Amino acid sequence: MIGKLNHVALAVPDLTVAANRWRDVLGGQVSAPVALPKHGVTEVFVDTGNSKIALLDPLREGSPIAAYLERNPDGGMHHMCFEVEDILAARDQLLAEGARVLGDGEPKIGAHDKPVLFLHPKDFDGTLIELEQL
Repeated sequence: MIGKLNHVALAVPDLTVAANRWRDVLGGQVSAPVALPKHGVTEVFVDTGNSKIALLDPLREGSPIAAYLERNPDGGMHHMCFEVEDILAARDQLLAEGARVLGDGEPKIGAHDKPVLFLHPKDFDGTLIELEQL
């Protein structure tokens, strides 16, 4: 069902500092920041050639990333995103297998203007999983 790894998302306490580090120290190609109000984040992508690293910064207090950074002030891995051919078919198969889809279970538009869903971390070894339709 899952396809290639699209990105690994890191919550960061300072988006500018993190983006500069990934560009200047590691030589990554860093995108411009994109605000995603529906998800409560500003996001920057670092292209690694075979995948991406997403750097996430909260847009507002109370967002999931703000809550994550309250628990982990230095930041850290927030989620992994995998591509799927058909997000509704993937969702239905996962629900049939007993996995929990977060929110209302309906896809939302993500950073790449594609439908995304998140799966409960307790169902996947403590890791929040995002699915993104190709």
